[in-house]
Amino acid sequence: MSSQETMTSTNNAGDHHLRQLKRFYHLAISNALYLIFIVAAVSLAPRISRLTLSDIAAARDALAANLPLVIALLGALTVLITAYLMRRPRPVYLVDFACYKPGPEHVVTRETFMRQSATTGVFTDENLAFQRKILERSGLGQGTYTPRAMLRSPPNPCMAEARAEAEVVMFGAIDQVLAKTGVKARDIGIVVVNCSLFNPTPSHSAMIVNRYKLRKDVASYNLGGMGCSAGLISIDLAKQLLQVHRSTYALVVSMEIMTLNWYRGNNRSMLMTSCLFRMGGAAVLLTNRGAERQRAKYQLLHTVRTHRGSDDRAYRCVIQEEDEDGFVGVALSKDLMSIAGDALRANITTLGPLVLPLSEQVLFLASIVGRKIFGVKNMRPYIPDFKTAFDHFCIHAGGRAVLDTIEKNLELSSRHMEPSRMTLYRWGNTSSSSLWYELAYTEAKGRVRKGHRSWQIAFGSGFKCNSAVWRALRTIDPAKEKCGNPWVEEIDQFPVEVPKVEKVTVA
Repeated sequence: MSSQETMTSTNNAGDHHLRQLKRFYHLAISNALYLIFIVAAVSLAPRISRLTLSDIAAARDALAANLPLVIALLGALTVLITAYLMRRPRPVYLVDFACYKPGPEHVVTRETFMRQSATTGVFTDENLAFQRKILERSGLGQGTYTPRAMLRSPPNPCMAEARAEAEVVMFGAIDQVLAKTGVKARDIGIVVVNCSLFNPTPSHSAMIVNRYKLRKDVASYNLGGMGCSAGLISIDLAKQLLQVHRSTYALVVSMEIMTLNWYRGNNRSMLMTSCLFRMGGAAVLLTNRGAERQRAKYQLLHTVRTHRGSDDRAYRCVIQEEDEDGFVGVALSKDLMSIAGDALRANITTLGPLVLPLSEQVLFLASIVGRKIFGVKNMRPYIPDFKTAFDHFCIHAGGRAVLDTIEKNLELSSRHMEPSRMTLYRWGNTSSSSLWYELAYTEAKGRVRKGHRSWQIAFGSGFKCNSAVWRALRTIDPAKEKCGNPWVEEIDQFPVEVPKVEKVTVA
């Protein structure tokens, strides 16, 4: 055996022992309360066994002698428990959700995309080559979807086509979620819609109210310009509203309308989004009705929102503006990945104490104390192992680079990343709705079990990093997910191997 092989074998053995030691540590800390209880029970057992009837009678007489004090203490305890229960946030349940699946007339292959770009006659040869290079390394497959206006020759982006795209996406997803749940439109008391780039008048939320003839006192909200993390902002807003509006349903719709936002200029920082964004959307039905817990899929445990907009560099890293020729596009800064990393660290610093087991929190705290208080310069910041807190990860499929960075920073496995990578491959970047395509993938694979916790995390302009944590209230049977889950008819084809580079051949 060579010296290199011997060193590799030694390193592997060391890593194995380290993993075993860490596993023992987690078990010991996680079960510390049980161990303390057992020790206390063993130590008290001899004393309890020596108790006599006269000892019990003496304790009873002592209580009787201090009866007013006992009653006062019980009354105070009752008041405190009642106050706690009244102030405790109402549970928020996710009854069900649906993701829109466009028809075959919307399919755009990489070759079709390049052909349509060439048809416009506005891109230089160098920038057509640049788009082709982006597509070849994008991680997108050959079955993504784009609006019909983009597939016409020449493309025909206009307000009428943008409205048509919004209607087909919104109503398609909403029809499915209402059919899945059996909830009547008149029972919906809250509507929250998010779409960053296309915000017509009347608004998307007004279009929904008009289409489904929602009641006159419906609380409707339309969020614009908040980027790919706006879906979780919508969930957080709906959660807050469900603390105020009693016994109702909240409909959340997340999408991005691409028809009017296909960039037609030659600024390369703006060409990226056009190459990656695709057609899609999702509708989510939430409720605070306790009776719905029995059939609801998930309970919302936490939402954590991190905003870095006070920093000018973060504020401008994703911005919609005109290029030097007057064409409007969304420009991505070269600093985007580092800014996203900073936002992620800030977000998980807040989220960690809410979800991590005690064993991970102790290690994280020790790292902070060592570096900040004792000034140990060589001590690396401890990255908590979020795999101990979550069973499933839904990371916004913004692009291959985003997923690679998150996988590395959180030390996730290929299986943890599978829903996000397959969503990017099958659907492209569908903006804020991508998280729901990822959760739908996990359900279609039959991986969601009762008690499992899922972490949704997304990034958006501003710059923002937002998280939501869900706990499964029941095991999801993929055989019952025929409606509203766009994966079920083809889930057996996934996962697929996605090459680092896939050549685009255009005649």
